[in-house]
Amino acid sequence: MTIQRIDNQIIITLPGSTDLEGVQRLINYLLYKEATKDSQAKQEDVDNLAREANKLWWEENKQRFLPE
Repeated sequence: MTIQRIDNQIIITLPGSTDLEGVQRLINYLLYKEATKDSQAKQEDVDNLAREANKLWWEENKQRFLPE
C-alpha cells in the first residue's frame, strides 16, 4: 500500500488482493466524513432524526412483516 499527497489530493494505492468489501466500507466512511465535515448537528439530534425516520418507515411497512 502506498499513500501519496499530490497538490490537494491524497492518493492511496492498494494491492489487487485487498478485500473489496473492506475497501468499500472504508470508502463509505470517508464519504460520510466528507459529507458531514461542516455539520454542526449534535449526535443527540442525529439519533432523534434516525428514530423518527425508523418509526415512520415501520408505520408504512409493518403490514409486510406482521401476519394479518
